Amino acid sequence: MKFIDLFAGLGGMRLGLEAACLKFGIISQCVFTSEIKPEAMKIYHQNFGNFPSGNIKKIPSEIIPEFDLLLAGFPCQPFSNAGKRQGFLDTRGTLFFEIQRILKTRSPFGFLLENVEGLVKHNQGKTLKIILENLKQLGYKTNWEVLNSLDFGIPQERKRIYIVGTKTNPISLEFLPQTTQSLSKIIEKNQPLLETEFTKRLLSYFGIQQLEGKSIKDKRGGKDNIHSWDIELKGSITSAQKELLNLILKQRRRKIWAEKKGITWMDGMPLTLEEIASFYNPNICNSHSNFQSYNLQKMLDDLVEKGYLKFEHPKDLVEEINLEGKKIKKRKYRKDLPKGYNIIVGKLSFEINKILDSNGFTPTLLATDMGKLAVIDGKGIRKLTIREGLRLFGFPETYQLDLPIKKAFDLLGNTVVIPVIEKIAERIIMA
Repeated sequence: MKFIDLFAGLGGMRLGLEAACLKFGIISQCVFTSEIKPEAMKIYHQNFGNFPSGNIKKIPSEIIPEFDLLLAGFPCQPFSNAGKRQGFLDTRGTLFFEIQRILKTRSPFGFLLENVEGLVKHNQGKTLKIILENLKQLGYKTNWEVLNSLDFGIPQERKRIYIVGTKTNPISLEFLPQTTQSLSKIIEKNQPLLETEFTKRLLSYFGIQQLEGKSIKDKRGGKDNIHSWDIELKGSITSAQKELLNLILKQRRRKIWAEKKGITWMDGMPLTLEEIASFYNPNICNSHSNFQSYNLQKMLDDLVEKGYLKFEHPKDLVEEINLEGKKIKKRKYRKDLPKGYNIIVGKLSFEINKILDSNGFTPTLLATDMGKLAVIDGKGIRKLTIREGLRLFGFPETYQLDLPIKKAFDLLGNTVVIPVIEKIAERIIMA
């Protein structure tokens, strides 16, 4: 089985295919690899022995050796919720056409592509339709499905679209879910703990077992969330102020305020002093006798000064012209409307944004916030290790990722889940 590995990253697709071939006693041979990130190229060479070629756009199809299968986890940012979702307008989005170019020249037996779930609905589904139509015109029987790595035994909820095609028959992408191992099975023990002011503050307000499974963010509420004001991260505040913040957090999402302001509803609107006063009853919300020394205005101004709240105009949807020349709607401040008080949010603003539940699984691991996840280790808290990160994508224990942790997580957050690739590859081999 000769194959090429495009946008290879850490080589996850290669490892999945090689594992599948091994099960069937098939000899696999990677005849060409392409990758542009220097760190990924270094790690790929370290683990596989060959150094990837560079920018695929600069490599003529004719110099790529004949092969049976094309693997490509082509760049996902153009279709991702985390980006601007410009699709083929983004230069990275056009990299699909490099795949098309090579398939047209070499006409291999098949291919396996991976991308983010957002590709399915991008541009009302037109982008995916273009991709599938182009592959069909090349003579491939294609199929696609969004698969979750949780169903393949990996304790990470990671939904990705997989597009597979062969010259003979469509490949079924229906799989019976496997039992997912808990996070505790891949967690290392007795690793160095975090000894920062942030973690010390967390542990001074909560017992270690109380922290397991908790998110740390100011955008949402609920019993599984810790807010900055719960640990007085930005400064000391009263119990009454904490209760006020929790109330504003809930009220700022109500559609009635958008109607009264004459704006399109959004998830979190600034509320004026008068609007807050209409629902804030100190006799109900506060049970402390010292509340009478504070009035609502003073509490709000103090929370603004300490950085728990911001005083801003509401935002409304306005029409703009995008790069395609089409009208789009974008949020902009309505300076003609009075300012109000709003919660300051931002999941990346805290040192940790989630403490994982050892009996559960992780959210989708992204390059932007893998370093913000933590686990409980004994009597303390620590970040995920590189080895744990590798296990959460199904990499073998022999795989080496010798990079600073930030760079390692940057590469891991953009890689594939190997067991998913392996199962799909088995279907291709049997085709």
